[in-house]
Amino acid sequence: MTEIIEVEHRIESAAGQLHAKSWTPHVLNSRQPIILFHDSLGCVALWRDFPWLLAHSLGRRVIAYDRLGFGRSDARTDILKRDFIAAEAERFVPLLCEQLSIGEFIACGHSVGGVMAVETGARFAGRCQAVITIAAQAFVEDKTLQGIRAAQQEFASAEALARLAKYHGDKTDWVLRAWIDTWLAPDFAGWTLDAALETLHCPVLAIHGDRDEYGSLAHPRRIAGARGSLHILPDTGHSPHRERPALVMQAIEDFLA
Repeated sequence: MTEIIEVEHRIESAAGQLHAKSWTPHVLNSRQPIILFHDSLGCVALWRDFPWLLAHSLGRRVIAYDRLGFGRSDARTDILKRDFIAAEAERFVPLLCEQLSIGEFIACGHSVGGVMAVETGARFAGRCQAVITIAAQAFVEDKTLQGIRAAQQEFASAEALARLAKYHGDKTDWVLRAWIDTWLAPDFAGWTLDAALETLHCPVLAIHGDRDEYGSLAHPRRIAGARGSLHILPDTGHSPHRERPALVMQAIEDFLA
């Protein structure tokens, strides 16, 4: 079995330090590394073994990082602006690439992280060679808002909040507010990914579960469009990489081959 070397990193930014981690096969091929973007409540640790599986199966270096305010990155107290998705690609991806010596790369993300992967691919057209989205959103849909409202009720319990606090510590309340308040805000209702999709020219793989509780199949269809591949997983919810890891890995392997 190929040895995977795991290394933790601290990324310096004007707003605070970011926690990052890389998985590098001992026998590394010359292909582009993969940058992972986590979901609205996620962090490096919540990817669990997915980065290791990617590195092992693809023979590529994999890098994941906690966005500012999440996981082991520094805290933040500001309210997210409507352009926070595009701002992530503009402000933090260049720092990640510079400090971890990343040239060309593949952007892969889950949920809103998939949206950030698209924004990154659109912004770094010369360097981002492919985009992979997993359960990503392309617009604000009633089903998405219903799912968030249901989750809001769930996190009213101390037990659910404690589970999230295992990963975010004293940043947990901000993490929840950044997700719930941002997506349910009336002025966010008109947000779409269309502008980024129009300028995205690299290959795209849109993976989605047919039972995703946060978005219909209209999202991956819009993301893939005429530019990419659509992969719908049966009997799968919002976390295909955890629910169907073997099928997700096979889809990514076939796409990158």
